[in-house]
Amino acid sequence: MSLRAAWAALFGARETKALGHGGRGAFVSLQQPGRAVWSPRRFDAFAAEGYVKNVIAFRAVSQVARAAASVPWTLARDGDDAARALRSHAVLDLLARPNPSMARSEFLEAVVGYFLIAGNAFVEAAPAEGAPRELWPLRPDRMRVIAGDSGLPEGYVYALAGAERRWRVDPLTGRAGVLHLKSFHPLDDWYGLSPVEPAAFAVDQRNQSDAWNMALLQNGARPSGALVYDPKGSGPANLSDEQFARLKAEVAAQYGGARNAGRPMLLDGGLDWKEMSLSPKEMDFLEARNAASRDVAQAFGVPPQLLGIPGDNTYSNYQEARLALWEETVIPLLRHLRDAFNAWLAPRFGEGLRFDLDLDEVSALTPRRERVWARLRQADFLTVNEKRLAAGLPPIAGGDALAVGPTRSGRPERATPQSR
Repeated sequence: MSLRAAWAALFGARETKALGHGGRGAFVSLQQPGRAVWSPRRFDAFAAEGYVKNVIAFRAVSQVARAAASVPWTLARDGDDAARALRSHAVLDLLARPNPSMARSEFLEAVVGYFLIAGNAFVEAAPAEGAPRELWPLRPDRMRVIAGDSGLPEGYVYALAGAERRWRVDPLTGRAGVLHLKSFHPLDDWYGLSPVEPAAFAVDQRNQSDAWNMALLQNGARPSGALVYDPKGSGPANLSDEQFARLKAEVAAQYGGARNAGRPMLLDGGLDWKEMSLSPKEMDFLEARNAASRDVAQAFGVPPQLLGIPGDNTYSNYQEARLALWEETVIPLLRHLRDAFNAWLAPRFGEGLRFDLDLDEVSALTPRRERVWARLRQADFLTVNEKRLAAGLPPIAGGDALAVGPTRSGRPERATPQSR
């Protein structure tokens, strides 16, 4: 059976989607159009187990979100280079103060944080039409997507305290008063895939290991055992209910908890202590805990060295790990966010405007810039202005001449780019 036939058999009816130039094409509709589609996983569970209760996930999300929020944004018009970026504009003012309760860094940190935890992030523009005066990040668990029959959502619904707020989506442009940022999900048309989901087993292992440690501290800081009653002589075969309750209370009061750790147990009346569990070393508990932590860090794209996780270090030093975080995680995420804002927000303030990222202000990328500058200095086939253009700098007067090497006089011969 072909993939198309398998999808049709699995999900039922096949719809048609309007194509360009008025054509019609086959399209598989996974949900009935016009009906609200809930996220397949619970955001509150992801947030509680994968962020609030897990120190590794919390640190990974915070590190990526704060790094992304620290990068300045620039604004230019189509055809202009970075040197001609606009210094002041209404949309730059909006990003600097998106709403009365948030500054730019706090706003971007919230958007990126929601995106990393849920795989989805929603930004509301107020008012919904024209140039907005405010931008608000919305909680993903309160937002529902209204499925459409053309492959685009019909709208969005935000539910809070019994009230609902709706936004319609333009069926031609796909624009709405809400921006929906989502990661790639191979099995869902409307929602993105949360990094917490593929890391769910590792998150649970880490959380359970922390709970296990706490249980050890609260129960004598050692694995559990058994008090065995072995009567001697003519004693009763079993403890009475009163004796059992008194023994249980004494053990909890005198030998339980961290403050009683290591206290010797005094046994009488035929009682004997029998160890029942393996030690943490025998279970290789610490290594399993670190392995789970590394898996969680990998899911969020953060090198384990930056989170203080011991084990197999992929990068030889902290500087390389920090550079890898930016190049492999933060910058791709920022470009995803920038492109979405270029398509959704910039056109509301005029045609031809585009956002970009000022990565020269990122100190972690200094080694990369130094390598680029070193290669440019050694490129003797480029003019000064060509080198400056490659480095993102404006041209200078007299920078179009090219040094081609020493002549018979011992002085370098200079030529214009046209004479090469």
